[in-house]
Amino acid sequence: MKLSDFKYNIPDKLIAQYPPKKRGDSRMMVLDRNDGSVEDKQFKDILNFLNKGDCLVVNETQVFPARLMGTKDKTNAEVEIFLLRELEKNLWEVLVKPARKVRVGNKLHVGNQLTGEVVDNTISGGRVIRFHYDGNFNQIIDKLGKVPLPPYINREPENIDKDRYQSIFSTKRGAVAAPTAALHFDKKIVKKIQHRGVKIAPILLHVGLGTFRPVMVEDLTRHKMDSEYYEVSEASAKIINQTIDHGGRIVAVGTTVIRVLETIVTSDGHIKADAGWTDKFIYPPYDFKVANALLTNFHMPASTLLMLVCAFGERDFVMKAYRKAVRDKYHFFSYGDAMLIL
Repeated sequence: MKLSDFKYNIPDKLIAQYPPKKRGDSRMMVLDRNDGSVEDKQFKDILNFLNKGDCLVVNETQVFPARLMGTKDKTNAEVEIFLLRELEKNLWEVLVKPARKVRVGNKLHVGNQLTGEVVDNTISGGRVIRFHYDGNFNQIIDKLGKVPLPPYINREPENIDKDRYQSIFSTKRGAVAAPTAALHFDKKIVKKIQHRGVKIAPILLHVGLGTFRPVMVEDLTRHKMDSEYYEVSEASAKIINQTIDHGGRIVAVGTTVIRVLETIVTSDGHIKADAGWTDKFIYPPYDFKVANALLTNFHMPASTLLMLVCAFGERDFVMKAYRKAVRDKYHFFSYGDAMLIL
Protein backbone atom coordinates (compact mmCIF):
# COMPACT_ATOMS: atom_id res chain seq x y z
CA MET A 1 0.00 0.00 0.00
CA LYS A 2 1.11 3.54 -0.79
CA LEU A 3 0.23 6.92 0.66
CA SER A 4 -1.70 7.83 -2.48
CA ASP A 5 -4.03 4.86 -1.90
CA PHE A 6 -5.61 6.74 1.01
CA LYS A 7 -6.33 10.10 -0.57
CA TYR A 8 -9.82 11.35 -1.31
CA ASN A 9 -11.48 14.71 -1.94
CA ILE A 10 -13.69 16.31 0.68
CA PRO A 11 -15.46 19.69 0.41
CA ASP A 12 -14.58 22.08 3.24
CA LYS A 13 -18.28 22.48 4.05
CA LEU A 14 -18.43 18.84 5.24
CA ILE A 15 -15.72 19.35 7.89
CA ALA A 16 -17.64 19.77 11.14
CA GLN A 17 -16.69 23.00 12.90
CA TYR A 18 -18.96 22.46 15.91
CA PRO A 19 -20.33 19.39 17.71
CA PRO A 20 -24.00 18.44 17.27
CA LYS A 21 -26.41 20.10 19.69
CA LYS A 22 -26.50 16.98 21.86
CA ARG A 23 -24.20 14.00 22.22
CA GLY A 24 -25.63 11.07 20.31
CA ASP A 25 -27.34 13.22 17.67
CA SER A 26 -24.82 12.27 14.97
CA ARG A 27 -25.46 10.06 11.98
CA MET A 28 -23.77 6.67 11.84
CA MET A 29 -22.77 4.70 8.76
CA VAL A 30 -22.70 0.95 9.41
CA LEU A 31 -20.38 -1.25 7.34
CA ASP A 32 -20.89 -5.02 7.51
CA ARG A 33 -17.79 -6.89 6.35
CA ASN A 34 -19.69 -10.18 6.14
CA ASP A 35 -22.22 -9.22 3.49
CA GLY A 36 -20.66 -6.01 2.14
CA SER A 37 -23.68 -3.90 3.08
CA VAL A 38 -23.62 -0.22 4.01
CA GLU A 39 -26.48 1.25 6.06
CA ASP A 40 -27.30 4.82 7.06
CA LYS A 41 -28.30 5.01 10.71
CA GLN A 42 -28.31 7.40 13.66
CA PHE A 43 -25.76 6.99 16.42
CA LYS A 44 -28.48 6.14 18.94
CA ASP A 45 -29.13 3.03 16.82
CA ILE A 46 -25.85 1.57 18.07
CA LEU A 47 -27.90 -0.34 20.66
CA ASN A 48 -29.25 -2.50 17.85
CA PHE A 49 -25.75 -3.64 16.92
CA LEU A 50 -24.58 -4.65 20.41
CA ASN A 51 -25.39 -7.96 22.07
CA LYS A 52 -25.42 -9.28 25.59
CA GLY A 53 -21.92 -10.54 26.39
CA ASP A 54 -20.13 -8.01 24.19
CA CYS A 55 -17.51 -5.65 25.60
CA LEU A 56 -17.14 -2.00 24.64
CA VAL A 57 -13.52 -0.87 25.12
CA VAL A 58 -13.14 2.90 25.59
CA ASN A 59 -10.26 5.31 26.04
CA GLU A 60 -10.42 7.15 29.36
CA THR A 61 -7.82 9.82 28.49
CA GLN A 62 -8.69 13.41 29.31
CA VAL A 63 -7.75 16.37 27.12
CA PHE A 64 -6.07 19.27 28.91
CA PRO A 65 -5.82 22.91 27.68
CA ALA A 66 -2.43 22.47 26.04
CA ARG A 67 -2.25 25.73 24.03
CA LEU A 68 -0.57 28.61 25.84
CA MET A 69 0.12 32.13 24.59
CA GLY A 70 3.30 33.66 25.96
CA THR A 71 5.89 36.35 25.30
CA LYS A 72 9.65 36.22 24.91
CA ASP A 73 11.80 37.78 27.59
CA LYS A 74 13.22 41.22 26.60
CA THR A 75 11.49 41.45 23.19
CA ASN A 76 7.91 40.72 24.33
CA ALA A 77 7.34 38.93 20.99
CA GLU A 78 4.26 36.68 21.10
CA VAL A 79 4.91 32.92 21.12
CA GLU A 80 2.45 30.03 21.11
CA ILE A 81 3.53 27.14 23.34
CA PHE A 82 1.82 23.82 22.69
CA LEU A 83 2.41 21.35 25.53
CA LEU A 84 2.99 17.82 24.25
CA ARG A 85 4.13 15.69 27.18
CA GLU A 86 5.83 15.97 30.55
CA LEU A 87 9.28 14.35 30.45
CA GLU A 88 9.87 14.76 34.18
CA LYS A 89 8.56 17.11 36.83
CA ASN A 90 8.27 20.62 35.33
CA LEU A 91 10.19 19.56 32.19
CA TRP A 92 8.02 19.45 29.06
CA GLU A 93 8.36 18.65 25.39
CA VAL A 94 6.53 21.40 23.50
CA LEU A 95 5.97 22.90 20.06
CA VAL A 96 6.51 26.62 19.70
CA LYS A 97 5.31 29.03 17.03
CA PRO A 98 7.11 30.82 15.43
CA ALA A 99 9.78 28.19 16.05
CA ARG A 100 12.60 30.06 14.30
CA LYS A 101 12.52 32.81 16.92
CA VAL A 102 12.70 30.54 19.96
CA ARG A 103 16.18 29.32 20.84
CA VAL A 104 17.85 27.47 23.69
CA GLY A 105 18.33 29.89 26.56
CA ASN A 106 15.26 32.00 25.80
CA LYS A 107 12.77 32.62 28.59
CA LEU A 108 9.06 32.64 27.84
CA HIS A 109 6.44 34.22 30.11
CA VAL A 110 2.81 33.06 30.23
CA GLY A 111 0.83 35.63 32.15
CA ASN A 112 2.36 36.50 35.49
CA GLN A 113 2.26 32.98 36.86
CA LEU A 114 4.38 30.84 34.56
CA THR A 115 7.89 31.17 33.15
CA GLY A 116 9.52 28.65 30.86
CA GLU A 117 13.22 28.36 30.05
CA VAL A 118 14.10 26.68 26.74
CA VAL A 119 16.75 24.08 27.59
CA ASP A 120 16.94 21.93 24.44
CA ASN A 121 15.69 21.24 20.91
CA THR A 122 13.97 18.02 19.84
CA ILE A 123 14.61 15.92 16.74
CA SER A 124 11.10 16.67 15.47
CA GLY A 125 11.58 20.44 15.62
CA GLY A 126 10.08 21.05 19.04
CA ARG A 127 11.63 22.40 22.21
CA VAL A 128 12.20 21.19 25.75
CA ILE A 129 11.13 23.76 28.34
CA ARG A 130 11.62 23.82 32.10
CA PHE A 131 8.77 25.64 33.80
CA HIS A 132 8.98 27.76 36.95
CA TYR A 133 5.88 28.82 38.85
CA ASP A 134 4.26 29.26 42.24
CA GLY A 135 1.24 27.13 43.04
CA ASN A 136 -0.34 24.14 41.31
CA PHE A 137 0.83 23.58 37.71
CA ASN A 138 -2.39 21.95 36.48
CA GLN A 139 -4.52 24.72 37.96
CA ILE A 140 -2.34 27.35 36.28
CA ILE A 141 -2.62 25.55 32.91
CA ASP A 142 -6.38 25.22 33.31
CA LYS A 143 -6.56 28.98 33.91
CA LEU A 144 -4.19 30.12 31.17
CA GLY A 145 -4.47 27.41 28.50
CA LYS A 146 -6.85 26.93 25.59
CA VAL A 147 -8.55 23.75 24.35
CA PRO A 148 -6.23 22.26 21.68
CA LEU A 149 -8.70 22.03 18.83
CA PRO A 150 -7.35 20.27 15.74
CA PRO A 151 -6.09 22.41 12.85
CA TYR A 152 -9.07 21.69 10.57
CA ILE A 153 -11.43 23.45 12.99
CA ASN A 154 -11.05 26.99 11.71
CA ARG A 155 -11.96 28.98 14.79
CA GLU A 156 -10.73 29.77 18.25
CA PRO A 157 -11.89 27.53 21.12
CA GLU A 158 -15.19 28.49 22.72
CA ASN A 159 -16.91 27.56 25.96
CA ILE A 160 -18.74 24.67 24.28
CA ASP A 161 -15.41 22.98 23.51
CA LYS A 162 -14.44 22.68 27.18
CA ASP A 163 -17.19 20.11 27.57
CA ARG A 164 -17.74 18.68 24.10
CA TYR A 165 -14.09 18.14 23.09
CA GLN A 166 -13.98 15.69 25.97
CA SER A 167 -15.62 12.28 26.23
CA ILE A 168 -17.80 11.24 29.16
CA PHE A 169 -15.29 8.44 29.83
CA SER A 170 -12.37 10.85 30.39
CA THR A 171 -10.82 10.52 33.84
CA LYS A 172 -7.04 10.66 33.36
CA ARG A 173 -5.49 13.92 32.23
CA GLY A 174 -2.82 13.84 29.55
CA ALA A 175 -4.13 14.04 25.96
CA VAL A 176 -3.71 16.91 23.52
CA ALA A 177 -6.40 15.52 21.21
CA ALA A 178 -9.69 13.81 21.99
CA PRO A 179 -10.42 10.15 21.15
CA THR A 180 -13.25 11.34 18.94
CA ALA A 181 -15.26 8.13 18.54
CA ALA A 182 -16.14 8.38 22.22
CA LEU A 183 -17.53 11.91 21.87
CA HIS A 184 -20.85 10.50 20.60
CA PHE A 185 -21.77 8.78 23.87
CA ASP A 186 -23.90 10.36 26.57
CA LYS A 187 -24.78 8.87 29.95
CA LYS A 188 -28.24 7.82 28.80
CA ILE A 189 -26.87 5.79 25.87
CA VAL A 190 -24.21 4.20 28.09
CA LYS A 191 -26.82 3.21 30.65
CA LYS A 192 -28.91 1.51 27.95
CA ILE A 193 -25.84 -0.30 26.64
CA GLN A 194 -25.00 -1.63 30.11
CA HIS A 195 -28.63 -2.60 30.71
CA ARG A 196 -28.40 -4.75 27.58
CA GLY A 197 -25.63 -6.77 29.23
CA VAL A 198 -22.68 -5.18 27.46
CA LYS A 199 -19.57 -4.65 29.58
CA ILE A 200 -17.51 -1.46 29.35
CA ALA A 201 -13.74 -1.71 29.83
CA PRO A 202 -11.74 1.53 30.08
CA ILE A 203 -8.14 1.63 28.90
CA LEU A 204 -5.80 4.57 28.42
CA LEU A 205 -3.89 6.09 25.54
CA HIS A 206 -2.80 9.71 25.89
CA VAL A 207 -3.36 10.99 22.37
CA GLY A 208 -0.49 13.15 21.13
CA LEU A 209 -0.01 15.51 18.20
CA GLY A 210 1.27 12.58 16.16
CA THR A 211 -2.42 11.89 15.54
CA PHE A 212 -2.40 14.85 13.14
CA ARG A 213 1.17 14.62 11.88
CA PRO A 214 1.03 14.10 8.11
CA VAL A 215 2.63 11.08 6.48
CA MET A 216 5.42 12.51 4.31
CA VAL A 217 6.56 9.35 2.50
CA GLU A 218 4.83 7.41 -0.27
CA ASP A 219 6.29 4.16 1.06
CA LEU A 220 4.34 3.55 4.28
CA THR A 221 7.01 1.22 5.67
CA ARG A 222 9.20 4.29 6.13
CA HIS A 223 6.74 6.25 8.27
CA LYS A 224 7.44 6.44 12.02
CA MET A 225 4.63 7.06 14.51
CA ASP A 226 5.17 9.23 17.58
CA SER A 227 5.18 7.28 20.83
CA GLU A 228 2.16 7.66 23.08
CA TYR A 229 1.68 6.52 26.67
CA TYR A 230 -0.83 3.75 27.44
CA GLU A 231 -2.14 1.90 30.49
CA VAL A 232 -4.37 -1.15 30.83
CA SER A 233 -5.48 -2.15 34.32
CA GLU A 234 -5.83 -5.68 35.66
CA ALA A 235 -9.58 -5.13 35.99
CA SER A 236 -10.04 -4.08 32.36
CA ALA A 237 -7.77 -6.84 31.06
CA LYS A 238 -9.88 -9.35 32.99
CA ILE A 239 -13.15 -8.04 31.49
CA ILE A 240 -11.75 -8.15 27.96
CA ASN A 241 -10.25 -11.62 28.35
CA GLN A 242 -13.43 -13.03 29.89
CA THR A 243 -15.43 -11.60 26.97
CA ILE A 244 -13.09 -13.36 24.53
CA ASP A 245 -13.32 -16.65 26.44
CA HIS A 246 -17.12 -16.53 26.56
CA GLY A 247 -17.49 -15.82 22.84
CA GLY A 248 -18.50 -12.17 23.13
CA ARG A 249 -17.33 -9.49 20.75
CA ILE A 250 -14.72 -6.85 21.53
CA VAL A 251 -16.01 -3.53 20.18
CA ALA A 252 -13.22 -0.96 20.05
CA VAL A 253 -14.32 2.65 20.47
CA GLY A 254 -11.78 4.43 18.32
CA THR A 255 -8.46 3.86 16.63
CA THR A 256 -6.58 4.67 19.84
CA VAL A 257 -8.18 1.65 21.54
CA ILE A 258 -7.25 -0.61 18.61
CA ARG A 259 -3.61 0.50 18.79
CA VAL A 260 -3.38 -0.32 22.50
CA LEU A 261 -5.08 -3.71 22.13
CA GLU A 262 -2.75 -4.68 19.28
CA THR A 263 0.25 -3.49 21.31
CA ILE A 264 -0.48 -5.68 24.33
CA VAL A 265 -2.06 -8.77 22.73
CA THR A 266 -0.45 -12.06 23.72
CA SER A 267 0.32 -15.05 21.52
CA ASP A 268 -2.96 -16.76 22.51
CA GLY A 269 -5.13 -13.80 21.48
CA HIS A 270 -5.70 -12.41 24.97
CA ILE A 271 -4.38 -9.16 26.42
CA LYS A 272 -2.23 -8.41 29.44
CA ALA A 273 -2.39 -5.60 31.97
CA ASP A 274 0.46 -3.28 31.10
CA ALA A 275 1.72 0.29 30.90
CA GLY A 276 4.26 1.83 28.57
CA TRP A 277 4.74 3.63 25.27
CA THR A 278 3.53 2.53 21.87
CA ASP A 279 4.44 3.67 18.36
CA LYS A 280 2.26 1.03 16.72
CA PHE A 281 1.50 1.93 13.10
CA ILE A 282 -1.28 -0.12 11.52
CA TYR A 283 -1.99 -0.07 7.79
CA PRO A 284 -3.20 -2.67 5.27
CA PRO A 285 -2.76 -5.55 5.19
CA TYR A 286 -2.96 -6.31 8.91
CA ASP A 287 -4.29 -9.25 10.90
CA PHE A 288 -6.23 -7.89 13.89
CA LYS A 289 -6.10 -10.21 16.88
CA VAL A 290 -8.48 -8.72 19.47
CA ALA A 291 -11.24 -6.39 18.22
CA ASN A 292 -14.26 -7.76 16.34
CA ALA A 293 -15.87 -4.39 15.60
CA LEU A 294 -14.71 -0.79 15.42
CA LEU A 295 -16.57 2.44 16.09
CA THR A 296 -14.76 5.41 14.61
CA ASN A 297 -15.23 8.79 12.93
CA PHE A 298 -14.52 9.84 9.35
CA HIS A 299 -10.83 10.71 9.15
CA MET A 300 -8.56 12.99 7.19
CA PRO A 301 -7.30 11.90 3.77
CA ALA A 302 -3.95 10.07 3.83
CA SER A 303 -3.91 10.03 7.65
CA THR A 304 -2.63 7.17 9.80
CA LEU A 305 -6.14 6.97 11.30
CA LEU A 306 -7.72 6.32 7.91
CA MET A 307 -5.03 3.73 7.17
CA LEU A 308 -5.90 1.83 10.36
CA VAL A 309 -9.61 1.94 9.51
CA CYS A 310 -8.86 0.65 6.00
CA ALA A 311 -6.80 -2.16 7.50
CA PHE A 312 -9.75 -3.13 9.71
CA GLY A 313 -12.54 -2.75 7.17
CA GLU A 314 -10.62 -3.53 3.92
CA ARG A 315 -9.42 -0.56 1.92
CA ASP A 316 -11.70 -0.72 -1.13
CA PHE A 317 -14.79 -1.23 1.04
CA VAL A 318 -13.92 1.67 3.36
CA MET A 319 -12.96 4.07 0.58
CA LYS A 320 -16.20 3.26 -1.25
CA ALA A 321 -18.07 4.12 1.97
CA TYR A 322 -16.13 7.39 2.24
CA ARG A 323 -17.16 8.38 -1.27
CA LYS A 324 -20.77 7.64 -0.32
CA ALA A 325 -20.35 9.73 2.85
CA VAL A 326 -19.21 12.69 0.75
CA ARG A 327 -22.14 12.28 -1.65
CA ASP A 328 -24.60 11.97 1.24
CA LYS A 329 -23.11 14.94 3.08
CA TYR A 330 -21.98 13.23 6.25
CA HIS A 331 -19.99 15.42 8.62
CA PHE A 332 -16.29 14.63 8.87
CA PHE A 333 -13.46 14.58 11.42
CA SER A 334 -13.48 15.24 15.19
CA TYR A 335 -16.94 16.77 15.60
CA GLY A 336 -18.39 14.78 12.70
CA ASP A 337 -20.47 11.64 12.25
CA ALA A 338 -19.65 8.06 13.19
CA MET A 339 -18.82 4.88 11.33
CA LEU A 340 -19.39 1.41 12.77
CA ILE A 341 -17.53 -1.48 11.13
CA LEU A 342 -18.86 -4.94 11.98
